[in-house]
Amino acid sequence: MVLRGESFIILRRHFLAKIFVTFLALLFFSGCGQDTKAPLSFDDKDSPETQEHRSQQRQRINRNGIREISFDDIVFEMKEDTPFSQELLPERVTSLVGQQIRIRGYILPSFQQTGLTQFVLVRDNMECCFGPGAALYDCVVVKMLSGRTAEFSIRPVAVTGTFGIKELKGPDGNHLAVYSLIGESVR
Repeated sequence: MVLRGESFIILRRHFLAKIFVTFLALLFFSGCGQDTKAPLSFDDKDSPETQEHRSQQRQRINRNGIREISFDDIVFEMKEDTPFSQELLPERVTSLVGQQIRIRGYILPSFQQTGLTQFVLVRDNMECCFGPGAALYDCVVVKMLSGRTAEFSIRPVAVTGTFGIKELKGPDGNHLAVYSLIGESVR
């Protein structure tokens, strides 16, 4: 009789784990796509050149030669129904390819909590990938260098690594992410 009760508990745990993994997969595949709610063009007050200049001023190089950037530095203009193409990326973004950067954000929760070799870094924990239709520039797919790992945290983290552009498409052919980072460290 006790064995039946334990078997039921084990089956229940497996069922709940499958639901949790399915939920996370749906969040991942529905987020970090084209934003349908956020404004997609620059304000009249700030021309693209002004925003470009501000972005370049914000990009600082620390004493280790690593460029400190934020998600604001990798934003690009994209109309609502326009499919992504690399021609949409401004020079300030393409110039980061191959550069050592540090960017702060949140690790998208997954089933695995420790020893992460790959994860999605998102702008904030309330918008991107937690709601449908987050912007493509609000997430970065991080793949850690061989032998290095990260631990999940609900707090913001700073990820250091080599920036790249690598398009990730979902099963429906829509873009899920366009930025990548070969991660060296997560703090």
